[in-house]
Amino acid sequence: MTRIDDMIDEEQRHEMKDLKRGLKPRHIQLIALGGAIGVGLFLGSAKAIHRAGPALLLSYAFAGIAVFFTMRALGELLIHRPVAGSFASYAEEYIGPWAGFFTGWTYWFMWVVMGMAELTAVGVYCHYWFPYIPQWMPALGALIVLTAINLIAVKLFGEVEFWFALIKIVTIVGMILLGLAIIMFGITDLAPTASFSNLWAHDGFSPIGLAGVMMTIQIACFSYSGVELIGVTAGEAENPEKVLPQATNGITYRILFFYIGALIILMSLVPWNQLNETTSPFVQVFDRIGIPAAGGLINFVVLTAAASSCNSGIFSTGRMLYTLSQFKQAPALFGKVNKRHVPATAILLSAACMLIGVVLNYLVPEEVFTYVTSVVTVGAVWTWGIIVWTHLNYRRAVAKGLAKPVLFRLPGAPYSNWFVIAFLLLVIVLLGFDAETRIALYVAPVWFALMAFSYRMSKKKSGSD
Repeated sequence: MTRIDDMIDEEQRHEMKDLKRGLKPRHIQLIALGGAIGVGLFLGSAKAIHRAGPALLLSYAFAGIAVFFTMRALGELLIHRPVAGSFASYAEEYIGPWAGFFTGWTYWFMWVVMGMAELTAVGVYCHYWFPYIPQWMPALGALIVLTAINLIAVKLFGEVEFWFALIKIVTIVGMILLGLAIIMFGITDLAPTASFSNLWAHDGFSPIGLAGVMMTIQIACFSYSGVELIGVTAGEAENPEKVLPQATNGITYRILFFYIGALIILMSLVPWNQLNETTSPFVQVFDRIGIPAAGGLINFVVLTAAASSCNSGIFSTGRMLYTLSQFKQAPALFGKVNKRHVPATAILLSAACMLIGVVLNYLVPEEVFTYVTSVVTVGAVWTWGIIVWTHLNYRRAVAKGLAKPVLFRLPGAPYSNWFVIAFLLLVIVLLGFDAETRIALYVAPVWFALMAFSYRMSKKKSGSD
């Protein structure tokens, strides 16, 4: 066995002793769905619709193909070795220690910033009922409650996330079915204008042209970010060999259905150019349907959706810091669990960092959402790129007899790997064409320079390691 094999096996032994496998199959499925179906769909899609019109569907479909291949690559790695560190552990094993260090900390950073985006959405949604309350106050309240939930026990986190995710899934399915009924049977106040022809009747299917499609790919990637959360749950999943393949396949198909299906119905019920970019399109559409309190009900749902995704973020950041500590790439105190088998110190640090989002909501409430979503996209691009790169090296190790093959495999490899890498490079280039998203390209070099410096310091401190 190699040194890395020894480290990974040691990590698995630590997890068996420290973390509790309290997540059931229903938890795993809905945690991943809950992480990916959040503010990107319920709020971010408003701006995307305004920028691309119905052609936004192409952006989500194109990005969805890349997500499908990424998730299949991750699924193959998860079956090979189900550990809580997931892609950070695999990067350590199949690329090098630096890759594990960079990926673990970048994924932690991504979810901290994602938490800021979700907390921002909580503040925005509360304005629907309480327009005079400062945006930062509901954000702070949500962060305190969700942190407390994560500190109690992983099973409680799983239960809360299960019901959070179930609420938004039922809502999306219900909205799709109700939308189809309105279009086909002419019910409710929207019946006179609701039609699938709205997808092309208002200046065509692609009113902004190819530029609109390209400039919304970043929003689509942000929307899908979090789908890889299933990897972080591996160390606390019951019967991972059976559960993870089912969850990996199911999560990809369901997310594509929910995103693309919901957007088709939304833009068929109300023409794209009648939706404003500052309010959730779900709330706007249900306000027009004519059902009493429908808009308020949907606003409650999208509020729980934001809380759900933030809940997942607190969970994932805590586990990633725990894993980094096991590899001696983070302070040892983050590798300790409390009597409930929860990495409490790691969770508290992550939540404290998310407080920056509350401060930003106080200082720049109008711009904060675009800023943080752009930074999240860079983190997602790095994570997905590392997953497919690691998978390439894993397959090479299998071919040389250095690693065991598994039955659950990425189709089209290695060509599908290279497709994903090319797509992710395109996303990075496109970020530079928009003044609002360009901030991510300023933050990324600073972050990775900090990672390089920190990695060198950690190597010096650990001596031969």
